Amino acid sequence: MKTNLNKRIAYIGSLGVVGIISTEFGVIGILPQVAEYYKINIATAGYLLSAFALFIAITGPFTVLFVSKFDKKKIMLWAMGLFLVSNFFSIFSPPFWVLMILRILPTFLHPAFFAMAISASIQGSSQKDQMHLTAIIIGGIALAQVTLIPISTFLASIYSWQVTYMVQGFIILLTILIILKYIPSLPNEKPTSFRSQLSILTRPRFISGTLLNLLLITGWFCSYSYFADYLGKEKHMSEKEISLLLLFFGAMGVISNYIAGKLLGKNMLWTTLFFIAGIFVVPFAFEYTGNSFSDVALVTAIWGIMYGPCFLIGVGYMISAAPDAKEFANSLQTSFGNLGVSAGTSVGGFFISQNGITVTPWVGIVFGILAILVIIWRAYLDKHHLKIE
Repeated sequence: MKTNLNKRIAYIGSLGVVGIISTEFGVIGILPQVAEYYKINIATAGYLLSAFALFIAITGPFTVLFVSKFDKKKIMLWAMGLFLVSNFFSIFSPPFWVLMILRILPTFLHPAFFAMAISASIQGSSQKDQMHLTAIIIGGIALAQVTLIPISTFLASIYSWQVTYMVQGFIILLTILIILKYIPSLPNEKPTSFRSQLSILTRPRFISGTLLNLLLITGWFCSYSYFADYLGKEKHMSEKEISLLLLFFGAMGVISNYIAGKLLGKNMLWTTLFFIAGIFVVPFAFEYTGNSFSDVALVTAIWGIMYGPCFLIGVGYMISAAPDAKEFANSLQTSFGNLGVSAGTSVGGFFISQNGITVTPWVGIVFGILAILVIIWRAYLDKHHLKIE
């Protein structure tokens, strides 16, 4: 595959990720409004995020194993189609249980889009370019946080929370049209057997990477899932200020994701340890700074920088341990990452219900400590992997 086509697929994949991630995480910015509209508490509203992530965690690996034998372009289109249907019907603010079903609908092909986009973009590329191309696609996560999520949150503060689904739906429809026009048919010429793909589950390096991915994202989402509610109730930010902070958070994430993409290829261990330090730094920063917008913006910038690359780090640790089954490894990264989102949202919601919103930034510290222990284990395995594997 030619290099320009690799990059084209990577950038189109990144746009698709912007639509997907804004649908998944955009609800964070409107949770207080959704809770008020449906007369439910914030923890119950949080199920819109945790249930979405949990279904991805459960179905993702099986779905990707099944669809890996089909044309990658068609799978990407089907995935985008499900997200379009979900967003369109959510605009009409159906009963909460229907809204929950609409949220769950596109989760079945969520990991498949990531897996197919990454696999297609790195096909035929050198080992040197693969992490860069992957970083472009994963960068869509941070890009969503600097564009669609804060924009839709801002518009929701002016109009209503239903507007977020209109904005997200537009980007997804645009992605569908671009895929149809600019990506050629991508049949799977050499499908990997299920048995060889499943064999990665027995590799200690892959297991350690999976654990790290789970713990890192769980630790972050204990706090991030309730970011908007925390800023409103504890830091007394207005809805418009929160939307600006979400924009600032995402901007820092885009920058740090780009930097991490460069650094991970040079030294994965120290790069990971640097960014994971944010789990410990951010709670103290929020605790010992005031409630002025400038103070909160400064801490939010630190948070965005340290949080930004967490998904890319997960991809790097898992795919590097399974170069012969990248699609399945990526689906597991997406599934366990979303299991972390679900677990973090649930754990954070539990502690908030018991101790109040003020505890939000502190909940993830235990998961950060566990993640560091796993990083040390993985470093040992990397050093001795020729003997172990």
